[in-house]
Amino acid sequence: MGHASSILTSLEHADRSSGSRECRQQSTPLRVERRRAVFLDRDGVLNLDTGFVSRPVDFQWVQGAREAIRWLNESGFYVFVATNQSGVARGYFTENDVVSLHRWIEAELARIGAYIDAFRYCPHHEQAVLPQYRKECNCRKPRAGMITDLLAAFPVDRARSIVIGDSERDLQAAHEAGIPGFKFTGTDLKAFVQEILTRPPFSVGAAGLFA
Repeated sequence: MGHASSILTSLEHADRSSGSRECRQQSTPLRVERRRAVFLDRDGVLNLDTGFVSRPVDFQWVQGAREAIRWLNESGFYVFVATNQSGVARGYFTENDVVSLHRWIEAELARIGAYIDAFRYCPHHEQAVLPQYRKECNCRKPRAGMITDLLAAFPVDRARSIVIGDSERDLQAAHEAGIPGFKFTGTDLKAFVQEILTRPPFSVGAAGLFA
């Protein structure tokens, strides 16, 4: 990755620290045993993609999204969100708005005992209105920079992890990272996740571990 300034904000139970990476980080890993992970896109997977969502008032949860995250937590998966947020580059909202919305998402999930292990977002765009965000970066999907950054930061079992997105660029990023990608086309995220992870080769046993 090329060098760029970044922010790192703890949004959950992990330790707080600071760092510098091209894609924007929001949380720090606890060093534990290698675990399976699900990498989720945000707009169109967690929430309805109504266009450049940046405020809680505009955020509409996809059916089953919160429950899917809780089920993944309980099943022993890392849950990551990796999202393009070119609205920053276009001047529609700021990075602080992105971080604030992600904090709100974390608070909403905490109400049902669920959590995201880490967020990554890319604020760049090749035709950005704001010059500081105008660049061809490795973190904007379809490039895999956000995913590979998480793989480097957390002890992930890559061979038994998956990516879920709603567009071809999500699948291309998954392919570049060497992780199976699945396109969410349904209306219930929990049902979609369980359908994938309860069949070979991703079968989850009764205890929440791979069979």
